[in-house]
Amino acid sequence: MSEYAELPGWTHFYSGKVRDLYRPAGLAEGAPAPEILVVASDRVSAFDHVLSPGIPEKGELLTSLSNWWFERLDFVPNHLLPLGEDLPAPVAARAMRAKSLDMFPIEAVVRGYLTGSGWAEYQVSQSVCGIPLPAGLQNGDRLPEPLYTPAFKAQLGEHDENITFERSIELVGIEDATALRDLSLEIFRRASAIAEERGVILADTKFEFGRDPETGAITIADEVLTSDSSRYWDADIYASETDPAARMASFDKQIVRDWLAANWDKTGTPPELPLDIRERTAARYRELLERLRGA
Repeated sequence: MSEYAELPGWTHFYSGKVRDLYRPAGLAEGAPAPEILVVASDRVSAFDHVLSPGIPEKGELLTSLSNWWFERLDFVPNHLLPLGEDLPAPVAARAMRAKSLDMFPIEAVVRGYLTGSGWAEYQVSQSVCGIPLPAGLQNGDRLPEPLYTPAFKAQLGEHDENITFERSIELVGIEDATALRDLSLEIFRRASAIAEERGVILADTKFEFGRDPETGAITIADEVLTSDSSRYWDADIYASETDPAARMASFDKQIVRDWLAANWDKTGTPPELPLDIRERTAARYRELLERLRGA
């Protein structure tokens, strides 16, 4: 598993490709944690591998962007708790203190534009995740309406599975499935409008939700609308370019993916990332944050 920091007052219990999770120290084994600490690392992954070295300040940039969006999505409960003065200094800028939630096994994906795996499917079946679409759309085109395309969250190391809305009802019940869909679409619409005011297109994104065990409320968790969970494009470039690759240049780790694809045959251990690739990727993360915040 990926390296993580030892933090006074907290016990590490899980690491994903990017985030490390901690619970308060001293709890009995198996006892529910009243809160957790979510720490975003500088790790970066591509092609199912965590790469080395990481992207400078990535964890801090992702956390800052999540917090900025949480402030603007106050119509839906979120998992944030006050950070407190006792937060370990080494991770303070890239940590979120959060409520413990009963997480739904569904990743709530919303697509506003035809791209990525959706474009690949459309070329074969004129649909995205089984949802029929009009003929004649091109790679990167705006969809007639945003699509909700949920996925079943896989175990660590496995790929999430795209599912139908009907399958999501089977997993969580019609009331929760409908609420997750409607909340996701509403968040996407509001966030898209905010981004467009700043010259940025929100092409697609994914959300994670859980239920607050104290209130029963559906609550948004994890990161929200970051460069790792969302696809953002520059609106001016999108409007002026005709080449799909140029008009859809994203504010994320695409630079890393492109370099790795050109310098690794996907066998064995991936090569170390050059400094200029890491710095250019960090600059894209930082540019998005500055564009949205107006800094």
